[in-house]
Amino acid sequence: MGIRGLMSFVEDHSNEFFTDLKLRDTKIVIDGYALFHRLSFNSNLELRYGGDYDSFADIVQNFFESLFACNICPYVVLDGGCDISDKKLTTLKDRAREKIQMAHSLSVGGSGYVCPLLIREVFIQVLIKLQVCFVQCFSEADRDIMTLANHWNCPVLSSDSDFCIFDLKTGFCPLNSFQWRNINTIKGTQNYIPAKCFSLDAFCHHFSNMNKALLPLFAVLCGNDHINLPIMETFLSKARLPLGATSSKGRRHHRILGLLNWLSHFANPTEALDNVLKYLPKKDRENVKELLCCSMEEYQQSRVKLQDFFQCGTYACPDALNLGLPEWVLVALAKGQLSPFISDALVLRRTILHTQVENMQQPNAHRISQPIRQIIYGLLLNASPHLDKTSRNALPPQPLAFSEMERINKNIKTSIIDAVELAKDHSDLSKLTELSLRRRQMLLLETLKVKQTILEPIPASLKLPVAVSCYWLQHTETKTKLHHLQSLLLAMLVGPLTAIINSPGKEELQEDGAKMLYAEFQRVKVQTRLGTRLDLDTAHIFCQWQSCLQMGMYLNQLLSTPLPEPDLTRPSAFNTLNEDIWRHTKYGGTLYISRLYSGSLVHGLCQQLLASTSVESLLSMCPEAKQLYEHLFNATRSYAPTEIFLPKGKSNSKKKRQKKQNTSCSKNRGRTTAHTKCWYKGNNRFGLLMVENLEEHSEASDLE
Repeated sequence: MGIRGLMSFVEDHSNEFFTDLKLRDTKIVIDGYALFHRLSFNSNLELRYGGDYDSFADIVQNFFESLFACNICPYVVLDGGCDISDKKLTTLKDRAREKIQMAHSLSVGGSGYVCPLLIREVFIQVLIKLQVCFVQCFSEADRDIMTLANHWNCPVLSSDSDFCIFDLKTGFCPLNSFQWRNINTIKGTQNYIPAKCFSLDAFCHHFSNMNKALLPLFAVLCGNDHINLPIMETFLSKARLPLGATSSKGRRHHRILGLLNWLSHFANPTEALDNVLKYLPKKDRENVKELLCCSMEEYQQSRVKLQDFFQCGTYACPDALNLGLPEWVLVALAKGQLSPFISDALVLRRTILHTQVENMQQPNAHRISQPIRQIIYGLLLNASPHLDKTSRNALPPQPLAFSEMERINKNIKTSIIDAVELAKDHSDLSKLTELSLRRRQMLLLETLKVKQTILEPIPASLKLPVAVSCYWLQHTETKTKLHHLQSLLLAMLVGPLTAIINSPGKEELQEDGAKMLYAEFQRVKVQTRLGTRLDLDTAHIFCQWQSCLQMGMYLNQLLSTPLPEPDLTRPSAFNTLNEDIWRHTKYGGTLYISRLYSGSLVHGLCQQLLASTSVESLLSMCPEAKQLYEHLFNATRSYAPTEIFLPKGKSNSKKKRQKKQNTSCSKNRGRTTAHTKCWYKGNNRFGLLMVENLEEHSEASDLE
């Protein structure tokens, strides 16, 4: 992020460029993207198993509770989609390649930092729960953050080195030195967080009192996310800057030092820019000047007034308004109710499919959810006539193609995907919210290939995850096995168990099964983290499930949530039979993603179910959890391929078995049924009835 090498450079000169700060009793504007990455990567979280979202949610909550304890009022600003100019495309591709390499390293037992797929959704969920004010910008947030902080005269919290360039009135606090876990006290009464604040005045004073206005030119000459011109190497080599050192960090620092010293000799950016252009061929000067000036504007004040959003709820972004998008879309984007994935698809007709810790030898895990994305693209086809003129000139008029940047092996590739043409009443985005709840729900469930009747016994907050699981099971490329399904469904019980344990007036429940089962789940999770080797095929299967859940959520959001979102405010209720248990729970009736999926738990349950533990033995200690599990299992099993309910080895030899049945039908049939019943008795009684029915169906087919 920002200018490579600058953050480490200024931190190496911490005594000169930073002042100590006792942060309390203030507003603070937080770079949301930087924060959730920092908390994800610097909190000893397990990253191999696709996300321990519960642990991450706890850390985010602890962070904001530390701020509240010091009377610090946070305002979180999140990046939105890519800018319509697409000026960061090269940077995005480079980062995508780096992410693939790190994901591969993690998958084979090495190190690396890859954010789990749903981390942003979980972060927003915690902000909503804690009632932290936040906004999602239409595109990159840096300028909006700077403008808001200056309006409120408060500091910025980030790790982006671009904030060393912005002229911030109250300064920039790097996350690296923000000691939120180490609250101190003044005179025993006033809490504060020790922090360091970057001083732009001290920085400029160090370089011969250079003009602050020269710093944007320094940023673009050094190379940032927006510009990295190869021709600038000509200038850097001819301007006689200090020679590079042997290490890459040393070379970067020498370049930074040389550029700053060189620029400090000029009175203003115009004079400095003219001197830069002298070192370039005449034929390139005008073009380079235009590019450099355009990039320098990224460090000027924004026209967006985020204070209006936080104080009045109105978000006005000129770039977004010029596109003529429907008002409800702009509002939903600002409130984080629609993902940046949607704005990228709308504005650029291009989306980025983020790599997970998956099996790099298999096709991209996002392939399974492509049909869901095609419906999303279909809903976005006719968003605004202005978009036709700006972002689709090179594309055929019908059907409108969308491009997807995805992993192919260990590299990235852009694939062209056609949107699904929908009925006329679904093709006008401005009127999508006017469709009845029944119509919107029907489109969602038809996309997921799930019948509504299947979901009737399921608690409202689990309907979408269960519907997504049914979709996931119907795709044979997932190679799903029974223990994968069982593990996912068992993990969905964590939220309800938490609700039971926190239920007031239910002392007898708190003392028995729910606590025991919850404790067992925690034991499995901890044991999995203790050096267990990652099963790549299992990891890939759960990456596919997460992709289905992500795209299912995005479609649900675009349709104005015809099914309750699983990630908003509170743990889930079981079912209507036990509704009295949930009425007085701490959080009520909606399930967090952080309580829906924990990678370490799901992978650990997989290993236990493959070894010796049975679902029945796990759930015997908690009848309420067993009852909910039965509802979840019964809803999903009818969509699963029959092979996953057969004993190991049986599905692989299906053709051979059928040949044997032709010669000794009744004898073999009797053995098969007995074998199946015996296997399920030891592994999962909830699958027994289903397998018996499958055998009867098989017999009828054979007789025909």
